Amino acid sequence: MTDALKRLSDEGVAIWLDDLSRQRITSGNLAELIDQQHVVGVTTNPSIFQKAISDGHGYDQQVADLAARKVTVEEAIRMITTADVRDAADILRPVFDATGGQDGRVSIEVDPRLAHHTTPTIAEAKQLAWLVDRPNTLIKIPATKAGLPAITEVIGLGISVNVTLIFSLERYREVMDAYLAGLEKAKAAGLDLSLIRSVASFFVSRVDSEIDKRLEKIGTDEAKGLKGKAALANARLAYEAYEEVFSSERWAALDKAGANKQRPLWASTGVKDPTYKDTLYVDELVAPGTVNTMPEATLEATGDHGQITGDTVRGGYAAARADLDAVAALGISYDEVVQLLEDEGVEKFEASWNDLLKSTEAELKRLAPSEG
Repeated sequence: MTDALKRLSDEGVAIWLDDLSRQRITSGNLAELIDQQHVVGVTTNPSIFQKAISDGHGYDQQVADLAARKVTVEEAIRMITTADVRDAADILRPVFDATGGQDGRVSIEVDPRLAHHTTPTIAEAKQLAWLVDRPNTLIKIPATKAGLPAITEVIGLGISVNVTLIFSLERYREVMDAYLAGLEKAKAAGLDLSLIRSVASFFVSRVDSEIDKRLEKIGTDEAKGLKGKAALANARLAYEAYEEVFSSERWAALDKAGANKQRPLWASTGVKDPTYKDTLYVDELVAPGTVNTMPEATLEATGDHGQITGDTVRGGYAAARADLDAVAALGISYDEVVQLLEDEGVEKFEASWNDLLKSTEAELKRLAPSEG
């Protein structure tokens, strides 16, 4: 292992693990990653839970107990996933205390089938916060049009939020606006703003996957020369927007009242194209006050051979704009790509949730006690 993870942390990037399972908790692996690899947070999503519950027998006892009580499959999933999040939050509690509540966080997502429905999303967020009952939880709400007012309402209730599935710069600005509006509601309600935290999960690799596919189809040398540039450009311009919003007069009033900035979180940082360096979306997105949530393979790759050379974001705004302009000049619509990615993101999480329902239902039947 190199000191790349420590250097990354020293540059102001919080390292979070994009994975969770009962096995990772009970084996001591999560505690080890916190102790040895500078991990200070955990994110989950429906795909992660679907994989965790489908693999092995770590959940058998709890599933058998749930089957004996004849709970619905939805209730079983909520009991299983919130138990993991609660246990992970307890393991991360010392980090939470040491960082004054900034890190040591564990995220759990609202039912993705609610992504286009505001009122049920708010109700689900409240229920999850109550079920987990840990101060270091973040409730994940997708950055759909219906998600934006839900973010404002949930923040206004004093519940900390991880806004997920952000792909476009315009939507990211709307997310920051929703966060500030939520803080203003919380302030008007007399809540302690210092206790409310939020991150905005800006997705990275999927942008390259979609735009690179279109560049490859165009096939010119110019098009091929732009491969692997759009995702970094998009993320860097998101950080520029973050700097702008969190230096505004509107923010200054909330800052004075004790509020915390909503940190940009780089999500989907595992490299999908094998021709790219496997630490590309870590090495090239170093900026203070950010979070990088990594799959374990990316975490290990960064620890082994990541090249952390200081801030790789703030000097690159003009070049980032030029790269996105060059992609647009070839006839690739940015707006079309980011909307497609948001739609696909919701669909993928819904599909994982449906798989999770099916596999959990099968486990409930397998482990159900004989009548008596």
